[in-house]
Amino acid sequence: MTYLDSLAYLKLTKWQKFVYKLKCFFCAIPHWFADKFKKLGKAFKTLGIKIKDNFVDIWYTFKNGSWSTRVSFLVMGFGSFFHKQWLRGAIFLLLEAVFIVYMILSGAYWLSKFGTLGTVQQTTVKVPDAFGMGEIEKTIAGDNSFKILLYGLLAIFFIFAFVYTWRLNVKQCRICDEITRSGKKVKTSKEDLQSILDNDFHKTLLALPVAGIVMFTLLPIVFMVLVAFTNYDGDHNGVSNLFTWVGWENFNQVVTFGSGMQVAFGEILSWTLIWALFATFSCYFLGMLVAIMINKKGIQIKKFWRTIFVLTIAVPQFISLLYISNLFAENGIVNAALMKIGLIKNPIKFWGNGTLAKVMVIVVNIWVGIPYLMLITTGILMNIPADLYESARIDGANAFQQFAKITLPYMLFVTGPYLLTSFVSNINNFNVIYLLTQGGPANSVWGDVGGYIAGDTTILITWLFGMTMEGESNYKFASVIGILIFVVVSVLSLIVFTIMPSTRREDDFS
Repeated sequence: MTYLDSLAYLKLTKWQKFVYKLKCFFCAIPHWFADKFKKLGKAFKTLGIKIKDNFVDIWYTFKNGSWSTRVSFLVMGFGSFFHKQWLRGAIFLLLEAVFIVYMILSGAYWLSKFGTLGTVQQTTVKVPDAFGMGEIEKTIAGDNSFKILLYGLLAIFFIFAFVYTWRLNVKQCRICDEITRSGKKVKTSKEDLQSILDNDFHKTLLALPVAGIVMFTLLPIVFMVLVAFTNYDGDHNGVSNLFTWVGWENFNQVVTFGSGMQVAFGEILSWTLIWALFATFSCYFLGMLVAIMINKKGIQIKKFWRTIFVLTIAVPQFISLLYISNLFAENGIVNAALMKIGLIKNPIKFWGNGTLAKVMVIVVNIWVGIPYLMLITTGILMNIPADLYESARIDGANAFQQFAKITLPYMLFVTGPYLLTSFVSNINNFNVIYLLTQGGPANSVWGDVGGYIAGDTTILITWLFGMTMEGESNYKFASVIGILIFVVVSVLSLIVFTIMPSTRREDDFS
């Protein structure tokens, strides 16, 4: 594509400028991805260099280090003890002892089973009863695939933690050797303790939260990802029937063109993005419009109008949504009232018709979401300099032009990151969809997919929930859907954050 200079661009009409900007945007996408791949390649190169430097440093430390440092390669903390750093030495030695005991008693066993996820199947045999009157069935326990996957993964995490601690131990020994050779004095245990409570106190405070994030966030995420590469479902629960590794088979079923899973995923993904788009921008612009109307000069009792809108926030959302779901049911109050006054003869299927149900959930979400945006935009509108509007009026700008040239650009600049997070939240907006329609009405095109009957208003997150909680416990496909949701959200977030003015030109509206 040939890019125009400033003079040629100014000669274009408004429509031509819009088309030109649109072409520039789509033409820039391949270059954007190419730039990201270059940065990713540089990141991997930097990581490789760091790994190489660490191996070089380890070899240098072993080759040129003191005898106590070399012993520390096997007995962690020995070098610290040698330099009279009793606290460090005790911590390193204790961690090594705990790791060895754990691997002998438990870790090695789970790792040995990790490659197969179990080979011994649970069996049932008949044995004589205690009274010798007959036979009873006795279950002989076999392997547990779920425990093997979980505890095997935990053992791998322990190994990585131990390797990091061992590397830290070697590094500390090298530092102590260098300090000793320079004639200086290494830190004592008392000085180490003072440092932990003073200069390095931030590390002390962050140690427990970081450990909690690894154990209760990172470990479950990795476990969920690994489930996508198994056949873990209701028929293979890991106890009575073991599950195994299946590689990319589950992903192939989702992306194979023409398969029932692929058709369902494409339709549900499309509706999820459409729903997120309408749910985000309808609330955003209507909330802004309400805030502008309330803040307009001449409007009386502004606090009263704001309070009216805020009342919808005061009521728990799930109560409001359940009430509205029953209100518009076939035997609900709305249909009863319309039939009583003679406007309709038969009940309207608000939740029974796919297109109408989609419109309804968007409209209800507007009612629920406008108050939040009204409050947010009210604060921002009050911060827009009044002299900008005064200058615009002097130049002859009407109300719409003032909104388009002053209010909207300022709002988009300030609330750009919020818009993105709101869009991502709506992609995973479980409450509105599930409490109103439960994902229905059932779709006759794809029907039962993944052990769950997906409907016209089903979005990815409710589909995932249905597979695991209301279907046939299809954890493998639920895990695949979870990974694909992450990919979609990550790509969209990365693109939007890159082109968003508020993240690239922070001083424009300062």
